[in-house]
Amino acid sequence: MSAALPPDVPPSPVSVVGIGADGWSGLSGGARAALREAEVVIGGARQLELLPPECAGVRVAWPSPLRPAVPRLLAEHRERRIAVLASGDPMFYGIGRALAEELGPEALRVLPHPSSVSYACARLGWPLEDTEVVTLVGRPAARLAASLHEGRRLLVLSADASTPATVAALLAAHGFGPSRLRVLEQLGSEAEAYADGTAETWTHAPGDRLNVIAIECRASADALRLGTVPGLPDEAYEHDGQLTKRHIRAATLATLAPAPGELLWDVGGGSGSIAIEWMRAHGSCRAVSVERDPARAERITRNADRLGVPGLRVVTGRAPAALAELDVPDAVFIGGGLTAPGLLDACWEALRPGGRLVANTVTLESEALLGEWYRSYGGELTRLAVAHAVPVGGFTGWRQAMPVTQWSVRKPSIPVPVPGDRT
Repeated sequence: MSAALPPDVPPSPVSVVGIGADGWSGLSGGARAALREAEVVIGGARQLELLPPECAGVRVAWPSPLRPAVPRLLAEHRERRIAVLASGDPMFYGIGRALAEELGPEALRVLPHPSSVSYACARLGWPLEDTEVVTLVGRPAARLAASLHEGRRLLVLSADASTPATVAALLAAHGFGPSRLRVLEQLGSEAEAYADGTAETWTHAPGDRLNVIAIECRASADALRLGTVPGLPDEAYEHDGQLTKRHIRAATLATLAPAPGELLWDVGGGSGSIAIEWMRAHGSCRAVSVERDPARAERITRNADRLGVPGLRVVTGRAPAALAELDVPDAVFIGGGLTAPGLLDACWEALRPGGRLVANTVTLESEALLGEWYRSYGGELTRLAVAHAVPVGGFTGWRQAMPVTQWSVRKPSIPVPVPGDRT
């Protein structure tokens, strides 16, 4: 006798059917059969309108917001054969992800349709594997900035008809005004339409809300060059002097070693440079920047938006109290306030086993504290020094920046007593 299904899992697999702008005529025989046999069809209002009368199941339009409604609607109709309509490929920025997370992959039967990205690359003659995709559906346009590099080809999934103008303005503001933009509308249907131009001269009126934007990135002569590795130019940041300078920042990020999906605490955020470049390392990297000064906290947010990581969470408050409700970090960077009572203890306690902690300081008092922790926990204690060539009369000499003492350590799986028996 088989075990009963959990109350939130339908008794038969949910058919997830991808549908394009070509509607019913573009579906495979299997996809059509799944929709005909469904007793309930869930989808967007526009998608449901594409179905013919022979699909006799009850039609249910997704409410807004969509994500919270997924478990409720599935539970309401769990005893019936359910089909869910999705745009194009359901597993590519589509409803398929939410359904897989809710029900598990084994409860789904996914029938994909070519995605708008596949259609766009086919029309443009761009190799799909060499084309970066950025979605702005339900996401801030600022995230596009992290992908702007000379010569790159990008496809942007638009939120609506106003997205092309928003993208053109963002490109121009970031020094990529000469970039070519092509807007491809209603891909796969008989109503396909195109608009062409450059970001700095974009004057096209909003068209169809179903559009994809193709960008061939071209930087203007005076655009600030931003690479893909840590150590962006200091002038990329708005700051009041509280900025981990470029060479120290590059060394610090190398020690922190960001990896996809990891979470960083940037304690004493200053201008947010460490957290920002941590997030730029990979699109799935996450960070929280903790800064006690409200003006600096606002500045961190502006820097994050301008440099393409608007998802950076900024917490305004004094550590360690401000750390209490944060998610467990994979890495912690302490760039200021080391001598605050209990700060190092709180960061060490919160860090997951195997996580990394890196602390930088330029003061003797904080250096002494790091030396104490180094003696107890090991790790690496490093002195970082940078000098820049400057004019000396009619000659050139070296100007030494303040040396930075850096302690880096990996938290062991087996607890180690805190220095001074403070546990």
